[in-house]
Amino acid sequence: MKNASEIIKTIQNQPQFSKLSHFHCIKKIQSLFNLPLQKMVKFAYIKNQTLFFVLNHPGAKQEFDNNIQSIKSALKYVTPDECKELYITDIRAFVTHTPSFKPQTKQKTDTAPSYPERASGTLTVSIEDERLNKLVKSIFDIIKENNGS
Repeated sequence: MKNASEIIKTIQNQPQFSKLSHFHCIKKIQSLFNLPLQKMVKFAYIKNQTLFFVLNHPGAKQEFDNNIQSIKSALKYVTPDECKELYITDIRAFVTHTPSFKPQTKQKTDTAPSYPERASGTLTVSIEDERLNKLVKSIFDIIKENNGS
């Protein structure tokens, strides 16, 4: 009886699932990069026996160009098991400037919360100036009208 890994390998070797073997080959070659460069790879694909890496930052492209010769020479001498049936002649990279779309979150339309008035306006005013006394009492009246008491 076959275990799960043997069943998966059997399925991957069928012609209609050849893209899965390409994917595993690309991931194996990508694992040869250092970790910061691996994180800057958006995706990769194989076209016309050339492996293309799409990067999301120009600094990653420069780092990739610095490391590409060592990766190419290593792949000439030792080809990973996942890439035995693929014949990759060149490895290239380019930077994409298309933004990655993130799901939009709903933003609140309320700018400030509203609270009910807690003041009741039942204070005694002991101001001797008549004009200031009337002004303070008019403020108390406004508070009473808005509060409903």
